[in-house]
Amino acid sequence: MVKKMWTISLFCMLLALGARPAAAQFGQMTGNVIGEDGQPAANMAISIDRDDIKGHYEVKTDKNGKFFHAGLPLGKFTVSVMKDGKKLFSQGNVQTRLSAPVDVPINLREERARTEAQAAGLQIPKEQGGKLTEEQMKAIEAASKERDEAIKKRQELMSKFGAAMEAMKTKDFDTAIATFQAASEVDPTQHVIFAQLGEAYSGKAGQSRDSAQKKEFLTKSTDAYKKAIELKADDASYHNNYALALVNLGQVQEAQGELMKAAELDAVNAGQYYFNLGAVLVNTGHMQEAADAFKKATDAKPDFADGFYQLGVTLIGMATVDPKTGAMVPPPGTKEALGKYLELAPTGPNAEAAKSLLETLNTAVTTTVGTKAAAPAKK
Repeated sequence: MVKKMWTISLFCMLLALGARPAAAQFGQMTGNVIGEDGQPAANMAISIDRDDIKGHYEVKTDKNGKFFHAGLPLGKFTVSVMKDGKKLFSQGNVQTRLSAPVDVPINLREERARTEAQAAGLQIPKEQGGKLTEEQMKAIEAASKERDEAIKKRQELMSKFGAAMEAMKTKDFDTAIATFQAASEVDPTQHVIFAQLGEAYSGKAGQSRDSAQKKEFLTKSTDAYKKAIELKADDASYHNNYALALVNLGQVQEAQGELMKAAELDAVNAGQYYFNLGAVLVNTGHMQEAADAFKKATDAKPDFADGFYQLGVTLIGMATVDPKTGAMVPPPGTKEALGKYLELAPTGPNAEAAKSLLETLNTAVTTTVGTKAAAPAKK
């Protein structure tokens, strides 16, 4: 009886054991995160996502950059480091296990250096096992820092230059000057900044009614142009604009020399350079020099209609009066210049004016000739 009861008890115990549900199997994950500065990355969000089926887990690093997550199902995971919603690092195929926690060491500094190395086309020797040496990382980080600073500097430069150019559009030359100067301090090797600074000072001089201030602004304009030419001596437009500023300062000979340089550097536009010089010379009362400039403009560009017209008008302005007849005597080439304009632009904006001037000249010549022919009859 006793034996039978024992057998039943054993059977019941086995039955109870067999009816117990299977225990769930979980793994653990740990890791240590080193930041891009080489120091432990505290309070960093770690995203753990299961690869085979849907499953998402999160944990944060402690003050020493360490993280730990228990109760993870057995499987493969992708571990990511997140910051402000941006993924800084990701490693897939991380397998959890029943035994010790799977360790996921993360070195953001090394990862960034490796990325920089790949971007620069640098190969990591196989004997290094895909890892960078401390010396290599420092070299890559230095290059990266230099590049980042260059980008930041260029962005600042473009921002200031753009703001200055906007001020130029509205003729706010005070703002333009201050902003161009600030841009030149960011990068003093940019010739275009000094060229535009020269333009701004010239514009400011044009707004000034005080002769002393005007001269001061024009002097600063020429200084800026000289700096631009020092940085880029082969830019014809810089020599051209520098020459115009010199003329406004009364330095005509120096201006002519700069215009010669501009024409030599840019033969295609030499006609326009000489034309610009002629226009400024007329405005400053240097008529003979202006006529010479317009003549050079037409020589450089034989189809330059406006050049011929301005040459003719300038020569008429230099006409003299015959003391015997009282007739106007224009310099040689006046009629030819006006006639060439009408040939090139018969319906141009100055056509009627050119015809009127020619009629005046023809009348003057006829009167002069008639007077000379009648003289013998009086004797």
